[in-house]
Parts: sequence; structure tokens; C-alpha cells
Amino acid sequence: MFCITILINKMKSITIKEQFNVHPKILYKAWLDSKVHSEMTGGQAECSAEVNGEFSAWDGYIRGRNLELIPNKKIVQSWRTTDFSEDDSDSELIIEFTSAEEGCLLTLTHNNIPAGQPDYKKGWIDYYLKPMKKYFQDKYRSASR
Repeated sequence: MFCITILINKMKSITIKEQFNVHPKILYKAWLDSKVHSEMTGGQAECSAEVNGEFSAWDGYIRGRNLELIPNKKIVQSWRTTDFSEDDSDSELIIEFTSAEEGCLLTLTHNNIPAGQPDYKKGWIDYYLKPMKKYFQDKYRSASR
């Protein structure tokens, strides 16, 4: 008699693309700078620009570590929130910065989101991408005056 076990991967992945009116270098540096990250999202952040450096964002709700940094092109981070259970593995966040005619195309891929988590796609849009867009539009609109 054979016993077959089927494991269903309940991990979720999402990808979001957003156009910004700034150079990839500006977005890359902003993501890894504590002061600018805090300003552009509205939540307190402690960032590192070093591989294996730890970070926290949104007043400690998000924590992780930089796994790979390719200057001005790509950031890969381990990522988890206080909503993750102790048994949940860290998820993986990949942020890619591509030069585009109007500035930068940011591609955010969030892999291995444990089952039962909030709607992180909506969270990324509402708490990161929309505030970031406004931050950079306001900052560079006033700089051009």
C-alpha cells in the first residue's frame, strides 16, 4: 500500500508596477534611507543600505533584512509583519527599478505571503505607492518652481 501526501502551497505572490517621475537612482536611495523612507510613506522607518542590514518600517509593523542590493536597479529583502505567526517563514520582497521615458518604472514583487494574511496588494498601493507618488510629485514640482 502506498501513501501519497500532497502538499498544497498556500503561499501567495503579488506583482505591482508603478511609474514614477524620478530617476531610478532617486527611488533606490529613498527606499534605503531612513529619513526619506519615513517621509515618503508616512510611517517611521529604520533602513540599511548594506547587504544583510536589518530594517523596519511603518513604526515596526514591518521588519526584515536586505538580501541583495544592486545599486539603482534592484533590492531583495526578507520581509515580515507583526501579523505573521511565529511559524510563518519570512516572505521575499523584490523591488526593481527600470529607467523609463518618464522617469522610473518600479516593479514590486512580494513572494511567499503566508495564508491568512491581509490584502498586501491593497496595502502596498495604499500605504506605499500612492504616498510615494504624491511625495515625489510634490517634491519635484516645488523644486522646479
